[in-house]
Amino acid sequence: MNKWIKPVGSVLIAGALLVGGAGVSGISGMSTAYADQDVQRNVVNVVGKGEISVKPDIAYLSIGVDTQASTAQSAQKANAEKIQKITDLLKNTWKIADKDIQSVSFYVQPNYTYNDKDGQKVTGYTAHHTLQVAYRDLSKVGKLLDDASSAGANNIDNVSFSVENRDQFEEQVIAKAMANADLKAGAIAKAAKRQLGAVLVVSQADVSNPVIFAQAKMESASMADSGSSTSVAPGEVKVSTQLSVQYELK
Repeated sequence: MNKWIKPVGSVLIAGALLVGGAGVSGISGMSTAYADQDVQRNVVNVVGKGEISVKPDIAYLSIGVDTQASTAQSAQKANAEKIQKITDLLKNTWKIADKDIQSVSFYVQPNYTYNDKDGQKVTGYTAHHTLQVAYRDLSKVGKLLDDASSAGANNIDNVSFSVENRDQFEEQVIAKAMANADLKAGAIAKAAKRQLGAVLVVSQADVSNPVIFAQAKMESASMADSGSSTSVAPGEVKVSTQLSVQYELK
């Protein structure tokens, strides 16, 4: 009989321990849940913005040639000769490296006229080729455009100024963005009659690619004859970033 009583007692004790363990686990789980909810209630989320103005150090020039002819082949051939002349100028006279000269668009398309009698009719073809040129001596951009125009470029859309290595400014804009986030979060905590605690989470948006566009006006033939040259002012560009910051509220 004793042989049966002891196992039963052991089973009962073990069961009690299991029930007790489950109870502790359940209470602990509830406490953890409340703690998580408390953390969620005691935070503030803000977005800090940082921006600085810097001088650009590189220009991107859009230099193109449009050529019209009676056939697609003749338009393309004439256009290719002009583009080659401009490319030679950029490489040999202006010492621009191959990596800084890139074809960004090329096409040959028909030109049409339309009237009620004949309908749509092909009148010729236009060949188009545009180069994007990176150039770093910003004081000579206007002269470069003039030389390209003299070499046959007749489609110069714009000049864009930028910063080639934006990483050098990232620390500055991050510091400004964090200071802005601190200011916002502090103001919110003060308004809520709370105290601002530690930073819990920070995430950064991409640093902006600083670019400013300047229209490069092509001079008329009469102005070119008078010795006038294209003038392009680089001005300043802005580098910016955003930080999403979560703070503890006490």
